[in-house]
Amino acid sequence: MSTSSQSYPMSGGDDQHSYIHNSSYQKAGIDGVQEKARQYILENLDLLNMNPNLSTFTIADFGCSIGPNTFHAVQNIIDIVKLKHLKKPQENSRVAPLEFQVYFNDLPNNDFNTLFRTQPPSPKQEYFSVGVPGSFYGRVLPRNSIHIGNTFFTTHWLSKVPEEVCDKNSLAWNKNYIHCNNLIEEVTEAYKVQFEKDMGVFLKARAEELVPGGLMITLGQCLPDGVAMYETWSGIVKDTIGDCLQDMATLGVTTEEKIEMFNLPVYFPQVSELKGAIEQNRSFTIEMMEIVSHPLEAVQLSNNFITSMYRAILSTVIERHFGHSVVDELFRQFAKKLSEHPIDFEKCKKQMVYHIVLRRK
Repeated sequence: MSTSSQSYPMSGGDDQHSYIHNSSYQKAGIDGVQEKARQYILENLDLLNMNPNLSTFTIADFGCSIGPNTFHAVQNIIDIVKLKHLKKPQENSRVAPLEFQVYFNDLPNNDFNTLFRTQPPSPKQEYFSVGVPGSFYGRVLPRNSIHIGNTFFTTHWLSKVPEEVCDKNSLAWNKNYIHCNNLIEEVTEAYKVQFEKDMGVFLKARAEELVPGGLMITLGQCLPDGVAMYETWSGIVKDTIGDCLQDMATLGVTTEEKIEMFNLPVYFPQVSELKGAIEQNRSFTIEMMEIVSHPLEAVQLSNNFITSMYRAILSTVIERHFGHSVVDELFRQFAKKLSEHPIDFEKCKKQMVYHIVLRRK
């Protein structure tokens, strides 16, 4: 993504290799919608109404992890704003260059040292960088301090696992599964309620941090209405990882009790749920909401790619609950299961990528 689960940075060896695969998957999603975002900002960002004497433009990336996608996204925004600034009407022919301040936000346990070490080299200082540790499910910046915020593939990570799904006395106890796969109605409802709460807190905080007229750009994954997570290839992956944990309990590597108390703090909303959660916040107008296919959704991903990507995504939360010694064996068994029972991508239903631009009223 645990009590707060924006992202789980990897470090060293196999985990670094895994992180690269996960980063590649996310970058493909970002690149798939980049041109429309560029065009929207170029046509609609109103620099004059924000501040006629604007000299410093501020950008915040929420859930930045350790790069490189965050730098790619931020640089794209800067390039567009610079072009927009040059087109701004001026009283004289001289246009003073804008300075840019970029806030990189993630949880306090994020490796900010790695983040800043991997910033792309530049012949001149394109922007001033600041690391901002803290959960984005709450304020992390001063009021009216940023002009554009963006977050990519983060808000499906919840602030916490719903308590009911780990309660043996609850109808929402998710005993046989490690995530919300939409097979148990009460489990789905518990996750949905938590997602709506978190999205409300996220948008309320961003509404306070953005200047009036500022933009919040959000990219993430959701489900088409009527599609269940267990019908998608990523749902099958997480169910298979759960099966591997059960096999490890049988071998004595972990215990049934630990598995029963483990659930991922992740929820992929259906499109209508996502739109409804956003509309609950009255501080924004939805300027653009586009639902597209992920460029790699129709591609037969290799077993190695899938294993590496999900190791990057889940290693930290699994290690936190089960201990470090479980991770290597878990993903060894997972790779073996994928080899024995490959995912039939053609039969799987598709998740979607949403691309949303909100304007602060």
